[in-house]
Amino acid sequence: MGQDTLFSTKKTLRIGGNLLSFDSPKVMGILNITPDSFSDGGELDSSDALLLRAEEMLNAGASILDIGGYSTRPGADDISENTELERVIPVIQMLRETFPDALLSIDTFRSRVAAEAVTAGANMVNDISGGSLDQDMFSTIAALDVPYVLMHMKGTPQTMKNEAHYENMLTEMLEYFRKKLEQLAGLGVTEIILDPGFGFAKNIDQNYYLLKNMSYFKSLGLPLLTGISRKSLIFKLLNIEPRDAVNGTSVLNTYALMEGASLLRVHDVKAAMECIKLTEKIKNTVLA
Repeated sequence: MGQDTLFSTKKTLRIGGNLLSFDSPKVMGILNITPDSFSDGGELDSSDALLLRAEEMLNAGASILDIGGYSTRPGADDISENTELERVIPVIQMLRETFPDALLSIDTFRSRVAAEAVTAGANMVNDISGGSLDQDMFSTIAALDVPYVLMHMKGTPQTMKNEAHYENMLTEMLEYFRKKLEQLAGLGVTEIILDPGFGFAKNIDQNYYLLKNMSYFKSLGLPLLTGISRKSLIFKLLNIEPRDAVNGTSVLNTYALMEGASLLRVHDVKAAMECIKLTEKIKNTVLA
């Protein structure tokens, strides 16, 4: 476990008219506007609850808030584009008005939702499908000129559990990213974060193998996002409830940071910030 020094990783992200530096890792706080998310579904069912959670995350050190209105847990129900829009657009508008300087991300695989969310005040797009579920997503990102989180996934949220088969997972994922990045580069999209997609078309052992080898993707020279917060690779292995997986999340986030993660997507911002502070201390401490 450790940093791979052979490759140079992009250290900044142009977002919201500013440069977000990854000289030290950053945290993305999760705001699920869904009734059926695996860990916190239905918790943010009022404006007051939502604003309180957002304020807590920002005060705890979150650099970005990620707003999602479509549950992507395995087997989640499909919802219409209009339903997704009805969930997220008012929330983005409210957050932008209340926290004018906050960096907001829209978590969607639909180009129309991405476009309307950015119009409403979102600063970037986080797409679980890597453009695979909407052929217009890449051209939309290019037109919007916003940063893009490119995630690895196979199938859909409804079918991905049946897609967890690979001849060589790491090389197949690397080729997936290379092809997608070539397409994005052809459209002029350069502000990109890579997400290996923990839990998406990967079983528990594959998730741990991926985490163990996450630095493999540093050869692509882009910041890496780790999204493992309270996921089944933790709570199923430990035989606990998702809400009780904060400690396990911190353990795995620490490993991810040592493997080169630049951005942690989490429910529990304070714990993630502590992981970053301690891990950075380990990396940077030198005795005279």
